[in-house]
Amino acid sequence: MRLHREGNTIILTTSAVLLAVNFLSYKYLFAGNATAIYATAGISLILFLLVVQFFRVPDRQLTINERQIVAPADGTVVVIEETEETEYFHDKRRQISIFMSPINVHVNRNPISGIVRYFRYYPGKYLVAWHPKSSTENERTTVVIEAKNGVQVLFRQIAGAMARRIVWYVREGEAVEQTSEMGFIKFGSRVDVFVPLDAKINVKMGEKTKGGVTVLAEMN
Repeated sequence: MRLHREGNTIILTTSAVLLAVNFLSYKYLFAGNATAIYATAGISLILFLLVVQFFRVPDRQLTINERQIVAPADGTVVVIEETEETEYFHDKRRQISIFMSPINVHVNRNPISGIVRYFRYYPGKYLVAWHPKSSTENERTTVVIEAKNGVQVLFRQIAGAMARRIVWYVREGEAVEQTSEMGFIKFGSRVDVFVPLDAKINVKMGEKTKGGVTVLAEMN
């Protein structure tokens, strides 16, 4: 396991703040009160570990298969439905949505290999990630990748109530590899994936996904 580079500044800042708090508690705030000092140290350690675990990148055997659409994120499947995709396709697609809680790994990965045909970033609100309007009103990105067989898959990074920054590493027109890192969402979020109607869905509601591992669907 390694720590993601997006966490470097936050982890260092958190460490500095917690060290300062513990120094002040030992020297001034709770001087002579061993119970309070130990409690402060214990709480600080828990907070530090919570921040560190958020930026973890576990070692995994990633799924590479040109006919499969893999999960771009860790989380829980909260939506599987036929819907009208109105931003790019302007037709019906099958939507699969994955909710990412603060304790999930928050690296986002490309679901297929191909060419990035479309990319947009939208600033917006920070509604809770499971809110029906979060996919159209929250801070978000939209990415469309076209596989070599011509099939296009659209997916969105959507900020949640706690998230305040979406990071992406893809650009329109570039080639990307399946399961390679495409971005990161900080502190709670959601990813929507839109696949063709004739794709075979391999997950069910409530299922836990692993980014780059779980197969969401298979292309015909």
